[in-house]
Amino acid sequence: MSELTKSHDHILFTRERRSKAPASETRRVLLVHGNVASGVFFEPLMLAAPDAYHLVAPDLRGYGDTKERPIDATRGLRDFSDDLAALSASLGWSEGVHVVGWSVGGGVAMQLAIDHPALLATITLVAPVPPCGFGGNHGVDCAPNAPDFAGSGGGVVSPAFVEAIRAKDRGSDTQSPRTILRRFFFDEAHFTPPADREEEWVDAILATRIGDDYYPGDSVPSASWPSVAPGTRGVGNAFSAKYLDLRPFAATSRKPPVLWIRGANDAIVSDASFFDLALLGKLGLVPGYPGEDVVPPQPMVAQTRALLERYREGGGDVREVVLPDVGHSPFLEAPAAFLEALVARIG
Repeated sequence: MSELTKSHDHILFTRERRSKAPASETRRVLLVHGNVASGVFFEPLMLAAPDAYHLVAPDLRGYGDTKERPIDATRGLRDFSDDLAALSASLGWSEGVHVVGWSVGGGVAMQLAIDHPALLATITLVAPVPPCGFGGNHGVDCAPNAPDFAGSGGGVVSPAFVEAIRAKDRGSDTQSPRTILRRFFFDEAHFTPPADREEEWVDAILATRIGDDYYPGDSVPSASWPSVAPGTRGVGNAFSAKYLDLRPFAATSRKPPVLWIRGANDAIVSDASFFDLALLGKLGLVPGYPGEDVVPPQPMVAQTRALLERYREGGGDVREVVLPDVGHSPFLEAPAAFLEALVARIG
């Protein structure tokens, strides 16, 4: 880890690896992690990246070692993208930034492109959150399942998983952070986390701040299945379709080249996601399911593809890479293939 430095230069805790190349050859790379994670997941990538890359991996608000700041869900992911814009300014990065966003971080990257179009040189979306958020909507046009977007937001998160984080549970029960990491962050059949890294990644999950202002966020009762709808606070509501709409990304005037890279066996962001209550209801795992004609499963990959097709039609350059035998974390499960695709995109 001697190549990496860590600091609180901005409100965000950051990991940084500086370029060994002249300034004219340096590539500025901003790495944005996903939900219940932190920048520590990017450390292997940071150490393996080309010497000319200046890499910065912050912990977003509510995660890791970043200072406490509440999340206003009614702004979608803008609290996060505004933090990253301020961090970039503190680094002296006003343009030419190559952003890599993983999972929810992919949504943050797209929001950054919408709000700060002059900042970015390329965008790499790694298993990104769908453009209209997670849950409560269906079809490639993101139609809501109910007027209040029931079935999305902080109230649909597993209470047992939340309590396991709160209790700093390092065990291996079904809902423990370690089990969720092994089974869903990765394709368990093809990837086993190195023991030392697994402990760091479990630490990162356990560092997630719990509460209505953080994870999972608040909720309100609903008359629609599954009887809960988004509140206004916390990250689970920030990526509900009630507040998150990344479809303007396709119409941005500046269109940095996009790399969309994902695992073929992703169980989290999928057209058949095991974190979609509609799919779980269809499978009989959530009671009271009103049927697929009322609450169909969310086609998450298809929604992203539709968005990026519109981006391409508007003049954008999009490359899609699907890695076999890989789950939700391609940069960890297939690091050589991921880095090859990233370097080809960044140049």
